[in-house]
Amino acid sequence: MTPVHSLIEYLQQLARHGERHIRLDEQAKEILRERIRRGKRTVNAAPRHPTGAKATDIHSSKRQPAEAPLVKLKAEGGSAIEKLTSLRMQAETWEPALSLSSLRDTMVFATGNPEADLMLVGEAPGYEEERRGLPFVGKAGQKLDQILMAMGFSRESVYISNICKFRPALKNQTTNNRKPTPLEMQACLPFVRAEIEIVRPKCIVALGGTAAEGLLNYENQPVGRMRERWHEFEGIPLRVTYHPSYLLHNDSAVTEKRKVWEDMLSVMEFLEMPISQKQRAFFAKK
Repeated sequence: MTPVHSLIEYLQQLARHGERHIRLDEQAKEILRERIRRGKRTVNAAPRHPTGAKATDIHSSKRQPAEAPLVKLKAEGGSAIEKLTSLRMQAETWEPALSLSSLRDTMVFATGNPEADLMLVGEAPGYEEERRGLPFVGKAGQKLDQILMAMGFSRESVYISNICKFRPALKNQTTNNRKPTPLEMQACLPFVRAEIEIVRPKCIVALGGTAAEGLLNYENQPVGRMRERWHEFEGIPLRVTYHPSYLLHNDSAVTEKRKVWEDMLSVMEFLEMPISQKQRAFFAKK
């Protein structure tokens, strides 16, 4: 896909999600200028919505739920690991994300088994993840490792990613973090879709409300309403649970730990993993 087509398709994606204004860097502006110099025939011939609005009109439509992004990445290579390496290289200079000017420059991709049965998706890299170039390696990552170990997984046996590939920026930022905006997540979502297509996990776990919002397009839905049932993303069963950082903030709340563990038990049952009585009793009321 050429840069001009990538940019136009990305703008079309934003229009479908109700975005009215965006900020472009000089490179993106030059792409559009070149498009205009070549003529407006392709843009004028763009398909129209049933209402008559052009698909390229950035003011045209309201945000549509659970709509697939138009940008489709091409992952080169024969094996899953080669294709993921190709995606990683593309993500490092992904213009739709970097042109937002609200994300930091260091890309943090994913880690784990490229043929895993279980894929876990968080929200975005934080300070420690950006520093080490890996997702979930801070305190929340240590908590996630404990959960996976209790399930019978190692970190290397699952696939771990984030809905946003860059750390969201803040003024005078040091170790403080913020969650990604819907626009920042949408800019990176093509990579998550491509990862899922390559790994083809049997099920996905969305870690926290932000990851669930990015994958399922649920706005302002609390995790408590989304958990305890199965959802679907790209035809793959998806479970929503609390982010490991939530447990760190509620470390003494056994009831909250039990909720996360119940979600993981459901995942284990779905994957037909053996579950001992000891595992079923974790954090249960006595």
